[in-house]
Amino acid sequence: MSINRRKFIRNICYGTAAFSVSPIAATMTSCSSLPEAMQDDAPQIQIGENIAVTDTEYGQVKGYISRGIYTFLGIPYAADTSGENRFMPPRKHEPWEGVRPAVFYGNSAPQNVYSRASTSYDMFIDQWNYDEISEDCLTLNIWTQAVGGNKKRPVIVWLHGGGFSNGNGIEQNGYHGENITRYGDIVYCSLNHRLNVFGFSDFSSVGGDAFKDSGNVGILDIVAALQWIHDNITNFGGDPDNVTIIGQSGGGGKVSILSAMPATKGLIHKGVALSGSAITGNKQEYSQKLGEYILREANLSVKEMYKLQQMPWREYMDLAYKAARNLESETGGPGMRRGSFGPVADNVHIPAETFYSDPSFGSPDIPMIFCTTFHEQSPSRTSEAIENITIEEVVEKLKSQYGDKAPAIVDGYKKVFPEAKPVEILALIYSNRKIVVEAAEAKMKQKSPVYMAWFGWCPPLFDNRMRAFHCLDISFWFCNTDLIPTHSGGGAVPRKLSYKMADALLSFARKGDPNCPALPRWPKFSVEKGETMILNNVCEVKNDPDREARITLDI
Repeated sequence: MSINRRKFIRNICYGTAAFSVSPIAATMTSCSSLPEAMQDDAPQIQIGENIAVTDTEYGQVKGYISRGIYTFLGIPYAADTSGENRFMPPRKHEPWEGVRPAVFYGNSAPQNVYSRASTSYDMFIDQWNYDEISEDCLTLNIWTQAVGGNKKRPVIVWLHGGGFSNGNGIEQNGYHGENITRYGDIVYCSLNHRLNVFGFSDFSSVGGDAFKDSGNVGILDIVAALQWIHDNITNFGGDPDNVTIIGQSGGGGKVSILSAMPATKGLIHKGVALSGSAITGNKQEYSQKLGEYILREANLSVKEMYKLQQMPWREYMDLAYKAARNLESETGGPGMRRGSFGPVADNVHIPAETFYSDPSFGSPDIPMIFCTTFHEQSPSRTSEAIENITIEEVVEKLKSQYGDKAPAIVDGYKKVFPEAKPVEILALIYSNRKIVVEAAEAKMKQKSPVYMAWFGWCPPLFDNRMRAFHCLDISFWFCNTDLIPTHSGGGAVPRKLSYKMADALLSFARKGDPNCPALPRWPKFSVEKGETMILNNVCEVKNDPDREARITLDI
């Protein structure tokens, strides 16, 4: 890709600084002492009656231009989900008259938000972004270099993490779409959808045909958003026939599930699952039983189910979670892979069998990248006490999960990673790649290529204890390492790797192949060799680098 990187760095750094310099600091800095580029730059925001206006199927929207990037925030892709729409598949939004402002993010779906205490290191690291919470939450955000016109740009759709219980399309600054849109000339979208008890309460066994889809409305929201993108993205300069979905953690699970749903055929064309994947949905037998428990907890008959739709959202959330705890206590533990509330393998929307195993189900066949980080769970990230743990203490910690196999597992990982400290051995075992390799191997049953990556770059923060933690790689894919420096530290070193990863993502979005001049040749993944791109200061391909260690988990 041809781009003036020096100019791009100036855009992301000075643009970010413009929004982060305190008023006090600004008054103490004379204009003559500012860098020349900051003295001469043009206004960074443009907004007006005829600026950043375009059409959608529901009516016109007006956003703004931020440092040359057209920005549209909080566009409704479906109707309010409260009241009679609760537990129902997403419904079309009513058209509006005139021009609707699209200048701030939409409401987050109802959820229990993460702690944002001033004393929280997690808050410092992740910088959680939450504003209003409401069931009127089905909105999306779009960044693009132009509206209208004949150019068809690749579309990248971001699906947030938080499992299926938490999150929103901009909860971390690393999710922001402006920089990757400028760097790669693509159209970038992010979205909100229903979560937890509002997205996945399964009343199909008690509510009749009207509630047959209630266990999957949260994932059907995303399908509706993808349909909206397909129908409207041309107005934002995008190509509806070239859409890549990418998500991390729970978002990676969403990518996997969407790639198995017949409803997404023709709506998605590539997928990238980061630090999260899935090869099955939740068992419907359990989800239906949970629906019955919710009704029982509410002391309602089947004919009174409408009263669940009338409850204030907080009241319903508390009631449904209490019912889930009751069911779990009676059955001896959660009966679903993704907690009590998540997508259900109903064999209508989501396969009942292992994903991709039945060609007749009609799942789309798309190229995919799977990627995890070395230390998804870094035990000493913000706790110095555990940094110098001994190898014997590692074995003891693992016995609660692996029992008598713990010593053999630790020995296996020590042999494969002889330079790793004991705390890193613990992190590698906690963060083992067993699930992601299973997902990639399952996807190999289809014809489209699969690629595998493993992200190992470690930031210098917290005395080097953070390591390659869960969520760290997100900002690298989107050229945002300077936008969330509390993850990487910011600066030239992570930025260089970010360019390489962004180039690979952009190549994949364009042609379904991540190979690009910035990286060594990236071979397709195979079951036999397990070819894996290691993403670090030095990027290199290794064949299934932790296979011998991973085998010990199954002994």
